[in-house]
Amino acid sequence: MDYKPTLRTKYEEEIIPALTKEFNYKTPMQVPKLEKIVLNQGVGKAVADKKIIDVAANELSNIAGQMAIKTMSKKDISNFKLRKKMPIGVKVTLRREKMYEFLEKLISVTLPRIRDFRGINSKLDGKGNYTMGITEQIIFPEIDIDKINSILGMDISFVTSANTDEEGYALLREFGLPFKNLKKN
Repeated sequence: MDYKPTLRTKYEEEIIPALTKEFNYKTPMQVPKLEKIVLNQGVGKAVADKKIIDVAANELSNIAGQMAIKTMSKKDISNFKLRKKMPIGVKVTLRREKMYEFLEKLISVTLPRIRDFRGINSKLDGKGNYTMGITEQIIFPEIDIDKINSILGMDISFVTSANTDEEGYALLREFGLPFKNLKKN
């Protein structure tokens, strides 16, 4: 039998029936699903020091378990000493099994490591997608604090197939994301 992440099994066996009942879907195919998780790190300091972008790419690759790619600037901005096609960030897009594994690790290991953690904001983008910002990459267990030379933040975007914020919120809530003010039905 093939390997299946715990959260994927939970989605198929618990979340689909719960959301079908909550939103009165006619078929399980109407239930929104998590399509991808994108980790993005903007590294503005890389304009002055080229090594920072390589360090950020290695750290993000370790966190995600998948190779990070460098994002390039689209235009010249002289005030920031920025030239077109200079590396200014790194990103990773997770799908399928790796996405579910990362989400499980984020919920059960990483978020509880944040000091004074009271939950994440519940503001979605209007189309059922959610982005959260993390100020320090050191909350991830893959990062060795002794080898860190600068603290970098990152954005984690959850892209769903939901049509509305309400459906996207319900999906992410069922997965176990710890929102601050859980809305009741």
